[in-house]
Amino acid sequence: MTAPLWTSDEIVAAVDGRLTGAPFLVHGVITDSREAAAGDLFIALRAERDGHDFAAGAVARGAAGVLGERAVATPIVVVEDSLRGLRRLGEAARARAPSARRGAITGSVGKTSVTQAVRVGLERAGRAHASVRSYNNHLGVPLTLARMPRDTERAVFEIGMNHADEIAPLVRLVQPHAVAITTVEAAHMENFPDGEAGVARAKAEIFEGLERGGAAVLNGDNRWFDTLKGEARRHGAKPRVFGAAKGSDAELIRFTPAPGGASVEARLDGKLIEFPIRQSAPHWGPMSLCALLMLQALDVDLATSLAALAEFEPLEGRGAERRVTVAGGSFLLIDDSYNASPVSVTAALKGLGARVGEGRRIAVLTDMLELGEDAARLHEALAATVETSGVDTVFCAGPLMKSLWDALSGDRRGAWAPSAAALAPDLLSAVRAGDMIMVKGSKASNAHALAAALGALDIARGGHG
Repeated sequence: MTAPLWTSDEIVAAVDGRLTGAPFLVHGVITDSREAAAGDLFIALRAERDGHDFAAGAVARGAAGVLGERAVATPIVVVEDSLRGLRRLGEAARARAPSARRGAITGSVGKTSVTQAVRVGLERAGRAHASVRSYNNHLGVPLTLARMPRDTERAVFEIGMNHADEIAPLVRLVQPHAVAITTVEAAHMENFPDGEAGVARAKAEIFEGLERGGAAVLNGDNRWFDTLKGEARRHGAKPRVFGAAKGSDAELIRFTPAPGGASVEARLDGKLIEFPIRQSAPHWGPMSLCALLMLQALDVDLATSLAALAEFEPLEGRGAERRVTVAGGSFLLIDDSYNASPVSVTAALKGLGARVGEGRRIAVLTDMLELGEDAARLHEALAATVETSGVDTVFCAGPLMKSLWDALSGDRRGAWAPSAAALAPDLLSAVRAGDMIMVKGSKASNAHALAAALGALDIARGGHG
């Protein structure tokens, strides 16, 4: 029988709580009652909706017990503050696995995909634990820690932010042995009056919880590299550099797109290596090297790391590809709809334009959000990339994307609409066999709905074709 993740006695001790009801064993930790399954601990948090209102429902679905602020269901461990209790449970999970090597990853672009690529390597190397989905905020990070089994050998955590002073408390909770900043770009700009400089400072907070002497994996091609390297050294970290910059610890020599992915040539600590990956976008050249350095810092050997990168597939909404069967053949759908920023859209456009094929290269773009006062200009500036990238046609949705639409030359224009829903009819009617279609935009601007609508055209899967 699988050992429990927690016993109720351990939970009481960790959170300084009081048990009401019978002792229980826990095999999972959740904060959403709809996910409740047998053996779960449900944390009743007070947020937009009070989790205490759903505690009884979680128990009815099989939850073994509850952690909350009042005895709304039994058995329950009662604490003064449920969120503080979750954090203390995470701290206890970290403390009871003292030999586990922990890594933490942040960045304006690519942090989720790099975290999950590292996870694959850790799982190949032994007993591993990692963030799921984008559990990277004040709830997701302590929840991921609280779920960490006591026999974990290696773990990796994704850490995100929208404002200053968000990363620091989370990384102090994780206390990683190695950290990575994938890149610093124009993202969440509306929350930083001084622009990218403020974003860079906020990302540098990740060094505040890093073990002294630990590895700080940094992007040598990023304009904020010198700033971040200085901050890393100020916190006693050892910088490890990836990118095309000469002399990088992991130096990118060549990125060659290939069927089903790409080939990466690099120099790792002076040694020439070449390896396949399943991602075809050019930014995955440096990102794969970021993952290699993180795996190295977490004591995973090179052969295991390269095998993991060869295995790791693009995540849903983050570059995942599929063939969609339509009349006369099929088209390639590249679903990059989870989120967007100027740098990630630029990279996606270049990646689309570089694809080899006889069909049209079509970009479907929705608004990039949280860019502040420069939002319209940043959307308009994408026109230069479109014109030089090899992209044939662009479909745009949203009031901000109107700035790009107005700046495009006439032969590049597919259609513009004020929303994703309004664009869908024109987009779907324009698709034909042989096309390569990339969908990208911020999550809240509903790019994912356009990707789903394109996927639903699939005759082979019963779509309306």
